[in-house]
Amino acid sequence: MLGATSLKIFSGTSHPEIAHLIAKRIGLPVSKSEIIQNHSGETSLRILESVREADVYIVNSGCASADGTVSVNTALMELCIMIHACKIASAKRITAVIPLYPYARQDRKDKSRAPISAKLVANMIQKSGADHMITMDLHASQIQGFFDCPVDKLYAEPSMLWYIRENFSVKNVVIVSPDAGGAKRATSMADRLNVDFALFHKERKKANEVSRMILVGNVKDKTAVLVDDMADTCGTLALAAQHLIEAGAKQIVAIVTHGILSGNALETIEKSPLERLVVTNTIPQDMNVKRCKKLAVIDVAPVLGEVVRRSHYGESVSKLFTEVPY
Repeated sequence: MLGATSLKIFSGTSHPEIAHLIAKRIGLPVSKSEIIQNHSGETSLRILESVREADVYIVNSGCASADGTVSVNTALMELCIMIHACKIASAKRITAVIPLYPYARQDRKDKSRAPISAKLVANMIQKSGADHMITMDLHASQIQGFFDCPVDKLYAEPSMLWYIRENFSVKNVVIVSPDAGGAKRATSMADRLNVDFALFHKERKKANEVSRMILVGNVKDKTAVLVDDMADTCGTLALAAQHLIEAGAKQIVAIVTHGILSGNALETIEKSPLERLVVTNTIPQDMNVKRCKKLAVIDVAPVLGEVVRRSHYGESVSKLFTEVPY
C-alpha cells in the first residue's frame, strides 16, 4: 500500500477549479507546477516539487478554459507533457484524471478516410507514460477498450438522481432520452426512481442538425426530465423540449453530464421551453451561469476526489457507480 505522504495532485490550466475541489476533498493542497504558453504557441512546463516514488494524479479536463485562453488541443498537450515530466522525474504511478475525455465523439470510423481520434488520444496519453485513467460518462463505452492500462469510468447518474429527488416530486417525473442511443441511460435512471420513461427517435441531415423527432411514450401532465451525456449546441434539447410541450408535459428540465455549450447554446436554451438545464462541473461553468439564468450546476468533485482517494489506498471504487459519496 502506498504511503499517505506520497500522494500528489497536479492541475493543468483547462479546469483548475475542479482540481482544487478534488484536492480539498482529500485534504491536500494542489502540488506546485508552472505552465506557460510561449509566444510561439508551445507549452512550457516545469514540476516545482519532487515526485520521486510518488502516486501522481494529473487533473486536466478535455475542454477550453473558462477565459478562452486554453483550447481543447492545448489542454491535451498540457496533460501529455505533464505526464511525461512526472514519468522522467521517477514518479511511481501516474494517473490521468480527465473529467471530460477529449474527442470522445470521434470514436469510430463512420465514413471513408475518417480518423478514430478518440483512439489516437488514448495512444497519446499512454505513450506519455500514464499508468491509469479516471474519467466520467464517456460518450462511447468502447473508448475504455482503446486503453491497455486500467480505466475507471465514473457515472454522473447517482448525482443526477440525487438532484431529481431533492428538487422534484418523483411520482410526477418521467425520464426522457433525446435519442435512441441514450435509452439505456434513461431506462436505468427510470428504474432506480421507479418511474416511466420515454424516448425520441431522431433523424439527422448532418452533424448537430436534427431534421425530425418522434416521441415514443407518454409525458402528459408530467415533469419531463431529459437526460443525456453532453450538451453542445443544445439544438436537440430545445427541439425535444418543444415536442414535449406539444405532447402535454407540465414541466421540462434537462440534466446533462458535460455542458459543452458551444456557439449560441445559451441563447438557444434561454429561448426554449426548458425551465432549467442542469450540468455538472466537469467543464468550467461559472461564466455560463452568469450569462444564463436557466443554468444550474451539480458538483461532481466529491465523486472524483473519492475515487482518487480510494485508488491511492487500493480500495474498491464500484460502490461509487451507484452512490454519491458523503
